[in-house]
Amino acid sequence: MPLALIAAVTVVDVVVPPDVHLGPFLIAAPAMTASFAGPRATAFVGAVAVVAQTVVALARTSVTDLNHTYQIVALVLISVIATFFAHLRERDENRVARLRSIAHAAQSVVLPPLPERTGPLRIASLYLAAEEEAQMGGDLYAAARTASGTRLLIGDARGKGLDAICEASLVLGAFRVTARREQELPELVGQLEAGIGSAERTHGATAAPVDGADEAFVTALVLDVPDQEPVVRLVNCGHPPPLLLSRGRVIPLDTAHTRPPLGLSDVLAAHATVETFPFGVEDVLLLHTDGVTEARDHSRAFYPLTERLAAWAGDDPAILLGRLRADLQTYVGGHLGDDAALVAVQRIAPEP
Repeated sequence: MPLALIAAVTVVDVVVPPDVHLGPFLIAAPAMTASFAGPRATAFVGAVAVVAQTVVALARTSVTDLNHTYQIVALVLISVIATFFAHLRERDENRVARLRSIAHAAQSVVLPPLPERTGPLRIASLYLAAEEEAQMGGDLYAAARTASGTRLLIGDARGKGLDAICEASLVLGAFRVTARREQELPELVGQLEAGIGSAERTHGATAAPVDGADEAFVTALVLDVPDQEPVVRLVNCGHPPPLLLSRGRVIPLDTAHTRPPLGLSDVLAAHATVETFPFGVEDVLLLHTDGVTEARDHSRAFYPLTERLAAWAGDDPAILLGRLRADLQTYVGGHLGDDAALVAVQRIAPEP
């Protein structure tokens, strides 16, 4: 396009009457090129524009004509400036690309995708970051196999940025270390609580407050899905309840006893109460963070997650999350206000 512009301006400028000067339009060519190409391409287009302006000057009067001399000098200066800004833009793009690469690497270590199959369960996971360059934030999920079943974790650290990521990594680390042990869910929750508490005692003197508060906490759901029983056992630590998709219905698994979030044991001491819900073959359990239910459209209405899921109750986890992702991004206009994490778990029939 810039070269076509140079050719058109050159031809027209040669054939128009002498009192009409279109040479200044050639400045648009290097300026346009700097917006999408690198410094070499911008410098090349600028050089071609200068040559074209020289051809116009020779065709109409001469290069030493005062008007054309000033046009050529101005075009050279604009081309140099455009080339410099193309260099700055390319440098910034390379820097952003490196940051995204680092973010992808960090996410693959801190929050890797869950296995597609574990025991009698089919699993799909999805993380939607509010900031595209960040790739991840304070939302978290994990899965671990035990001798008798599968344990799952989903959570949301308070706040945003590095503070939230640090809190999330602490919980994930504690879960990965302790979840495979043969212990009951209350003991596992206690280990997660102890992991956050020990880190706060170690780094509390230098850690910056999150959103102006002294305490940091993580809402979480800790689940145990036994292989041989059609149930799911869970402890809710101040997290949005999971949704059970069973026989075309969407059932929120509201717990009668909700424990305070992890990290608030000194403020609100409470025992972790395990509650059991049916979870049969072909049922799907959807775990999510509040970034999904608190997403808003242009009218500031919240995303109707339960109503949307009713139409997709028969899908497997991967298809379900794919449809949910597309519908959610359309609902919010392509930009989430907060990070969102989703995990879909389906119990499948045992193999012969």
